[in-house]
Amino acid sequence: MKTRIRELRAKTGITQEELAQQVGVRRETIVFLEKGKYNPSLKLAYKVARTLGSTIEEVFIFEEEDLA
Repeated sequence: MKTRIRELRAKTGITQEELAQQVGVRRETIVFLEKGKYNPSLKLAYKVARTLGSTIEEVFIFEEEDLA
């Protein structure tokens, strides 16, 4: 799974730490999400998307192999 978190964070001017605080996780979790090394729960994906002013589909990009 790919994400656009870093790109959307840059557009909104929010840091990893600020995003982490707003969605209730540690900054390291945001780092792992940005690198595509962690799949968020639906609740966390929703919180991240909402905080970045986007939808889940705009933030998280599922690829065919992710669905297998």
